[in-house]
Amino acid sequence: MSYCVNCGVELDASAQKCPLCNTPVWNPGELEKQVSGKDAMPPFPREKSQVETANRKDFGLLMSMVVLATAATCGILNALVFRGTLWSLSVIGACAVLWVILIPVMIYTKQSIYVSLLYDGIVVVLYLYILTFQVGSREWFFGLGLPITALVTFITEVFTVCVCRLPRSFLTVSLYLFTGAGLLCLGLEMLIDWYLMGEIALSWSAVVLTVCAILDIALITMLSRRRLRNEVRRRLHF
Repeated sequence: MSYCVNCGVELDASAQKCPLCNTPVWNPGELEKQVSGKDAMPPFPREKSQVETANRKDFGLLMSMVVLATAATCGILNALVFRGTLWSLSVIGACAVLWVILIPVMIYTKQSIYVSLLYDGIVVVLYLYILTFQVGSREWFFGLGLPITALVTFITEVFTVCVCRLPRSFLTVSLYLFTGAGLLCLGLEMLIDWYLMGEIALSWSAVVLTVCAILDIALITMLSRRRLRNEVRRRLHF
């Protein structure tokens, strides 16, 4: 079965040209017989070529220079032109966060994923602390920003350890994900309630945690029963 290289219509085995767009039909295996002369060029290239892949470190260097130029430009504009507020701090902090995230992806690819996640959490904390200079208050940073960032970083680290070190499949990853999501919502509401009201009164997070617990029980049941697990895999095609 062959198709036209121009319009994609299906061709008969004996077709000499496309019935739809009249493009000549060439058999790659018969090119040497159809093309005569040393300087004659066949309709297809004789040698296969491959596009050179981009170097990650070069692209990382480019992105680093763009981020650095953005931060430096905003800092200079803030210092010389727009002096009313320290608006450039938020831009510089965002550039720092972006650059730290780019390190394990493009620049230093051998860095441990656990270390990368820890660096991400630290740089987010520093960025939130920089924002306190614009807001004029640090109470929200120590009451919400720092605890929430620490909670998200911790749960992300634990989830990564479970995925990388424990048995991994679609069902087990779903189990880790639902458990982490339920604990994250629970921790978020506890921190927010304690910051705003000085006490903990669970509401929406209890609903999310209940749903996640039900899903976890269902997943654990499927994982513990081999026949049920195989049947679910066949039904869901994974």
